[in-house]
Amino acid sequence: MSLTDITMIGVGAMIGAGVFALTGFAAGIAGPAITIAFVLNGIVALFIAISYAELGAAFPEAGGGYLWVKEALVDPNGFYAGWMSWFAHAVACALYAVTFGVFLTEFFVVFSDLGREFVFFGFITRHVLEKAIAVVVIAAFAYINYRGAEETGSAELVVVAIKLVILGLFILFGALATFSNPNWPATFLSQPSFAPAGIAGIIGAMGFTFIAFEGYEIIVQSGEEVVNPGENVPKAVFYSLLIVVPVYVLVAFALIGGLNITPEILEIAGISRPPDQVFVWQVLQNLGELGLIRAAEQFLPYGALLLIVAGLASTTSALNATVYSSSRVSFAMGRDRVLPGMFNNIHPEKKTPHVAIIVSMVLIMAMAVALPIESVAAAADIMFILLFLQVNWTVIKMRSTHPDLPRTFEIPYMPWPPIIGIVLLLILLPFIIYELGLEAIGIGTSNEGLIALGVTTIWMALGLVIYYGYSAEKEDEKLEEETPTLTTEQTPADRDSQLVVPVANPESAEPLMLSAIDIARDMDAEIHVISVVTVPQQTPLDEGREFVDDERETLEEAMSIAEEADVPVRGTIRIGHDVAPAILNTVEQHDSDAILMGWRGRGRRTDFVLGSNVDQVVTQAKCNVLVERISPAEDVNSILLPTAGGPHAEYAAEIARAIARPQDARINVVYVIEPEADEDERENARERLESATNVIDDYDRVESSLLEGTDIAERIVEESDNHDHTVIGATREGLLQQIVFGGIPEEVGRRAKHTVIMAKRHQGITSRLTRWFKSQQQ
Repeated sequence: MSLTDITMIGVGAMIGAGVFALTGFAAGIAGPAITIAFVLNGIVALFIAISYAELGAAFPEAGGGYLWVKEALVDPNGFYAGWMSWFAHAVACALYAVTFGVFLTEFFVVFSDLGREFVFFGFITRHVLEKAIAVVVIAAFAYINYRGAEETGSAELVVVAIKLVILGLFILFGALATFSNPNWPATFLSQPSFAPAGIAGIIGAMGFTFIAFEGYEIIVQSGEEVVNPGENVPKAVFYSLLIVVPVYVLVAFALIGGLNITPEILEIAGISRPPDQVFVWQVLQNLGELGLIRAAEQFLPYGALLLIVAGLASTTSALNATVYSSSRVSFAMGRDRVLPGMFNNIHPEKKTPHVAIIVSMVLIMAMAVALPIESVAAAADIMFILLFLQVNWTVIKMRSTHPDLPRTFEIPYMPWPPIIGIVLLLILLPFIIYELGLEAIGIGTSNEGLIALGVTTIWMALGLVIYYGYSAEKEDEKLEEETPTLTTEQTPADRDSQLVVPVANPESAEPLMLSAIDIARDMDAEIHVISVVTVPQQTPLDEGREFVDDERETLEEAMSIAEEADVPVRGTIRIGHDVAPAILNTVEQHDSDAILMGWRGRGRRTDFVLGSNVDQVVTQAKCNVLVERISPAEDVNSILLPTAGGPHAEYAAEIARAIARPQDARINVVYVIEPEADEDERENARERLESATNVIDDYDRVESSLLEGTDIAERIVEESDNHDHTVIGATREGLLQQIVFGGIPEEVGRRAKHTVIMAKRHQGITSRLTRWFKSQQQ
C-alpha cells in the first residue's frame, strides 16, 4: 500500500461511528465548547500518535500495542495489553453494530410509514429492533471473517471518499445555515455560555469521544503491507490526524450552528419546554446518535438519506475491521499460550481462526445487547486509554532496552512527549466516568458511567484470574520450549539455594566466578553456570545443537574454578533466539535465589542503559539480581559501600560482607551529603549509615563516614579509587528514571576504575504492600 492508501485507512478508522454517533452526545456534555474539546483531543492524540509513529516505523508488522508492550514491559503487562486490546476492539465493534442498527432503523422510519415509536407483535419496539439488527450484522461479519473474505484496500478508499464528501456537504450547508442567522454568535456564546458545564464538561466530552481518534492503531497494524513503512507509517499517522481533527471541529460547528430548534425537533428529542427555553446542546443531548441526521434534514438537501448512507457505510467498514482485529488479537494470545489453546485453532478448510472469531462474536453481541450506547463507547474509551498508557510507557522503555532498533522516526525531546501523553490520558480517564454519571452513588443523573466502570473492572479482574491461574504457567512452558536445555553437568550438592551465573567468554568467566564463589558460600548455595547458544529468529532451534561444543569449553572452565574452591557447581548449555529469555527460563525452572551477571561497562550509545539482555533479566527475573562491571581479577583488600537506605542498599551490604569475609577485607560504608547540609540532614545521614552497618554488624572490619559533594555519582567515583571493589544498591525507580538500577549506580559502574557490583533485591507484591503500609503509618 502507498502512503495515500495507509493514510486513508487511518482517516477511515477515525471518521467512523464516532463522528456519526457520538458528536451529539458530546455536544450535550460540553455544549458549544465541543469544538474546543475536539481540538484538545487532537492535541492529546498527537502525544499518543507520536509513540505509535516511532514504534510502528521500527516494528512494521501486525500486533501493534500488544506486540510492543509484550516485548518491552514485564509481565503481566504484555498479557494485559492483549487482554485490553481484545476487549477494546470488541466493545468498539459493539458500538459500530449498535450505531448500524440505529441508522438502519432510522432509514425504515424516515422512508416508510412505521412512525417513530412503533411496536410489532406487542414486543418488537424500536429499541428491540435496533439491538436485533446489531446482533444480525455482528453475526454476518463474523461469518465473513470465518469464510476468510477481507475488505479490499480499494473498497476502503471508496468508503472513505463517500464519508468525506457527505461530511463536506454537511459542513458546507451547515455553515451556510449558521451564517444566514445574523445572531449566530449567540448560539455559541449565550447557551448560557460557550462552555455551560465548564472545564469539566470539555474534558468529559474529550474522554467520551477519544475512541474516535484511535485510528493510528489500525495504521500500524497494516505496516507489513506498506511500501517503505519506516517513512510512510509515521507520515500516515500524522497526516490522518491533520485531516481528521479539522473535520471533527467543522462538523461540530455546523451541527450546533445549523440546527434550528423547532417544535418537531423538540418532540423528537422528548423535550416539552418551549423552543425559546431550550438550548441547542440540550436538544442534541436528547437526540444522541440521531443528532446529525436531524440537523441534516433541516439544512442539507436529502440530508437524512445522505447521513444515513454515510453512517451505514462507515459502520459497515468499521465492523469488518474490528471483528477482524478483535478475533486476531485473541488468536495471537492463544498462539502465545496466554489464552487456552483453542483460540489458536485454525479451521482445516477455511484456514481462519474460527474459535477466536466465534468467541469474539459472542463477546461483541453481549456488549451490543446489554449496554446503552453511551456505556459501550465509554467502556471502549477506558480500555483504549489504558492500552495507550502502556504504549507510551513502552516507547520510553524501549529507548533503553532496544537501543539498536532501526528508528527511521524518533520522538524528539525524549522522554517528555510520551510522559505528557501519559499525564493527559490520566486526566481524561476519571472525567469519562464522572460526566456519564454514577447516580447510584450520588454523582450525576444516570448510571452509564457506573456501568462502563463496572464492565471494565469485571474484565480486568477476570484477566487477573486468567493470567495467574492459567497464562503465567503456560508462558513458562512456552519459554522452556523456546530455550531448551541441551546439556547439563553437575557435581553432587545438597543445597537449598542457588546462584545462577551466565558466562559468555573466558575473559569474563574468572572474575565473575571469584565473586560468585564468595557470594555462594555466604548464601550456602550451589552455583549454576549457564551458557546460551543463540541462533537467528529464522533459524530452527534444533540447528543450534551443532554449536554446543563451542560453548562447552567456556562452561567447563568456569565450573573448574568453583570446583577448585570446593563450592558445589552445576553447568547448563541452553539454546534460544535471545539470551535473556534463556536466562530467565533457567531462573524460573530451578527456582533460583539470585543471579550474577557480567557487564562490560561501556554502552555504544548514550541511551544504552546496561544492555538489552541485562536490562530484561534485571527487570523480569523473580529473584535477587547482581550485575558486576567486569574488571581483571585482583585481591580485594577494601570495599566501598555507598548507601542511600532501602532494601536494595541492605542487599548490597550483605553482598559486600560476603566478598569481604573470606579475604578479611575492610568495608567502608559512605553516605554523600551536600556541603551546605544542615544538622538535621547530617543526623539523617548518620542514621542511614548506622542502618547499613547494622546489616553487617557480625563483621568487625567496618568503617563509616560522611562524604561531602554536590554531585553524588562523581563523589562516589572519586572515593572508589581508594578501594578494590565498590558494591552499590539500586535506587528506587520513578516515572522519570527509565533505567533499571538508577542513575547513580549506573554512572558509578561506568566510570569507576575497579570492579563495581550493583545489587537489586527481588520484591514481590507482599513486600511492596508492606512498605507502602509502613510509609502511610509514618
